[in-house]
Amino acid sequence: MSKVAIINYGMGNLGSVLRAFQAIDADALIADQPSQLEEASHLVLPGVGSFADGMNSLNSGGWVDVLTRYIAVQGKPLLGICLGMQLLATTGEEGGNTPGLGFIPGKVRHLQQLGCQLRVPHVGWNSIVPSYQQAPILEAIPEGTDFYFVHSYSFVLDDNADCLAIADYGVPIVSAVQKNLVIGTQFHPEKSSKAGLRLLQNFLTHSKC
Repeated sequence: MSKVAIINYGMGNLGSVLRAFQAIDADALIADQPSQLEEASHLVLPGVGSFADGMNSLNSGGWVDVLTRYIAVQGKPLLGICLGMQLLATTGEEGGNTPGLGFIPGKVRHLQQLGCQLRVPHVGWNSIVPSYQQAPILEAIPEGTDFYFVHSYSFVLDDNADCLAIADYGVPIVSAVQKNLVIGTQFHPEKSSKAGLRLLQNFLTHSKC
């Protein structure tokens, strides 16, 4: 059975993520220490806040080296949510140019810098459109399904092949990414009703070390 560790680095809405996994009968826990990731089969990196603060918290909590070992060496599946997805990037501009985890090459930039003229932050329901590849994480989720977004920055990928889905908010927004077993969603699946729960179930079913 899958065992999910939700990483507590002081930047996430952990309770709602935990309840979402419990709603699909997953064995999930909130990991307060890096050592708790050892027994987990799946890792989840939620996040709310700025890129620089997020990376500072991961570094000060001793999470970065442990995550790198489990992801790059052991190949444990990782799901980044909202800020957690952005932290997968090489660098982020929020709070000053800051190195990220570097699991998926790219940078995180403000929506206005990308040409968005709509209200920022982008808050609310927005439909997503899968990219050209068939992604197991989106299995049984129809094109145009709405998910819940709250963000001011967007992931700009170095390689578009790592893009699973986009949303339209005045400009194309990278909404889901994947490189090997590292997956990220800009939206909040835990706040996205049945479609969000299905995505979490797909993560457990189709992403295995």
